[in-house]
Amino acid sequence: MSTTPSAAPLRVLVLVCGTRPGALGPAIGAWLTGTLAPRAAELGVELVPVSLGDLRLPFLDEEEHPATGRYAHEHTRRWSELADGADGFVVVTPEYNYGMPATLKNALDYLSAEWAWKPMGFVSYGHTSAGTRAVQHAKQVATTLRLVPLGATVAMRIGDATEHGKVRPDARLEAAAVGVLDELVRVSQALRPMREAARAEALPGPLPGSYTRPLTPADAAEVTVLQRACWVEEALINDTLAIPALHESPADVRAWLAEWHTTGLWRDGRLLGLVRVRRVGAAWHVGRLGVVPDLRGLGVGRWLLRAAEAAAPPECEQVVLFAGARSHHNIAFYQRQGYRLEPSDANDGTVRLAKPTAAEGAATTPTLDAIC
Repeated sequence: MSTTPSAAPLRVLVLVCGTRPGALGPAIGAWLTGTLAPRAAELGVELVPVSLGDLRLPFLDEEEHPATGRYAHEHTRRWSELADGADGFVVVTPEYNYGMPATLKNALDYLSAEWAWKPMGFVSYGHTSAGTRAVQHAKQVATTLRLVPLGATVAMRIGDATEHGKVRPDARLEAAAVGVLDELVRVSQALRPMREAARAEALPGPLPGSYTRPLTPADAAEVTVLQRACWVEEALINDTLAIPALHESPADVRAWLAEWHTTGLWRDGRLLGLVRVRRVGAAWHVGRLGVVPDLRGLGVGRWLLRAAEAAAPPECEQVVLFAGARSHHNIAFYQRQGYRLEPSDANDGTVRLAKPTAAEGAATTPTLDAIC
């Protein structure tokens, strides 16, 4: 599955379904992307126009059921990658005989997991019903695939909305199109935790419904908030505000997220904890171990620490971490986990703790292979 982090820009496919010669679909698709471009730029959305005709999908020809994710044909793999990388869809569809075109139904049937927990908006066109019956037909299929159809739509009567094969300027239609994008963005962001939890790189966490995944620079805002919540107590205990985690800007956090292997613990879109690791010579450095204040005492920090330790490569001889010199509770916690105080040249109010790596620990502790 794709690896879009929680704060990354949204990618929206604009699926043009009409494929017959002279179809209005391409013109309406071009009007839609042009109309939405300014608003998409404001929202940080990438619009990707896709013509179903260009995909050259034959009628479903995969032997395995789409739910298996095992695809024999290159055209299916290309379509899977394209759909999987999207955070939402806007379908531009005509109405044929009270229903959606076969091209759309076929494209939907090819895939399964790639659709789950993503919003789908509709721009329809037709004569008497302005394509609305095609939308109703498509929504029945979409919900079965765990797509989430939007309430906002754009419905065009061909005779009123188009002239000489182009869409007439119409403030009402343009406002409706922007409304579809606005709703799609809100729904996509709300569904993002469900998409993340289902992806291959997500690992079960220690709390019901929680999961871990690698953090990237796109997560800097959430990490900044978590750090400031977690390290206030450290500042109070050590009677100093000279703690980097309290002063780092999102830009600072973004920079170190690009350098460290960092794992975040998430639940329902909330960042609950994190830990970062990196190799320094023969040592495996563990840092920024933090858990939101309301979940302390539940073993979450211990779980993250063990997972970070277990990820140490075989070449590393010891695990090293630092704590505030007056943070007696934290120091005692680390000592219970097998760490010993070591001499340190640091003159920043911290102490160094270390313990040997233990390959046998990987068999009994959770692992976060994704952070290595």
